[in-house]
Amino acid sequence: MVKSNLRSFRKKNGETQDELARAIGVTRQTILKIEKNGQVPVFILAALLANHYNATIEEIFECSFN
Repeated sequence: MVKSNLRSFRKKNGETQDELARAIGVTRQTILKIEKNGQVPVFILAALLANHYNATIEEIFECSFN
């Protein structure tokens, strides 16, 4: 299971889903799906998000293998 902390990063940065989507080159629907944990991003997208927020992938996504 993957838990996304993306929404809190986005809110702390004062961004809308649209603004974040434009900044990293995806659709708002992609951001929405990630925030709702309905979509696990491919590695490159996770890396783009981490880079955008100057964070690690692990800070944005918490993985549990239980």
